[in-house]
Amino acid sequence: MSSPFPCPRRGTLRLRFENGAEGQLDVRQFVEFRGVFEPLADPACFAGVRVNPDLGTIAWPNGADIDPVVLYQAVCGSRR
Repeated sequence: MSSPFPCPRRGTLRLRFENGAEGQLDVRQFVEFRGVFEPLADPACFAGVRVNPDLGTIAWPNGADIDPVVLYQAVCGSRR
């Protein structure tokens, strides 16, 4: 994962991977904004998404993250 960009539509990110693949993802397809993900319902918190280099995936300041394999398959299908 090289960079996430929040999109204007609530709960949506534009993701770019290190191999150049990129696409848009509605995070709400994978997680409900409850529990550790509840703060992400706030657009300001959602916009705090960053790449966590230790995890190799996107993460938010509150510690919420999503498996990078899930993200890649959602954006790119089975392409590798």
